[in-house]
Amino acid sequence: MTIAAPPITPRALALAHYAGRALLERVLARHGITFHQSVTLRVVAVADGPVGRDTLVGEVTGSLKEAESVVRGVVEELVAAKLVEADPADVARLRLTDAGRRSYDTTSVESAEISARVYADIPPEDLAAAGRVLATIAERANAELART
Repeated sequence: MTIAAPPITPRALALAHYAGRALLERVLARHGITFHQSVTLRVVAVADGPVGRDTLVGEVTGSLKEAESVVRGVVEELVAAKLVEADPADVARLRLTDAGRRSYDTTSVESAEISARVYADIPPEDLAAAGRVLATIAERANAELART
């Protein structure tokens, strides 16, 4: 039996996004980092090695749809907080510090536990369908942004 559900609307997407972001921001606040810092820290944390500043700024700017100057400020906040540092082999590249690794790992574990509760009991096929729809919406929205 198929359960009737309302269609996805921009408002429904926004409500889900902001509810999830509010949960994440609670976790991050306990550890003294902001959402923007978390997104930026993640890029460095999951990289295979040190990341070029310009590459980092470009990736985060694209993800957050923020001005480059804002993202550069976030990078400097992470450096000042000693969560990332210049790579001694190439100061144009950034790497995680031990404190940055602990922060990333801790907030990732805590947010994953919350996500597991939020996503619990949603059938995998529904999650897969939602993922496909969200990917299409993001692709089309990014294309619109590129045109303006």
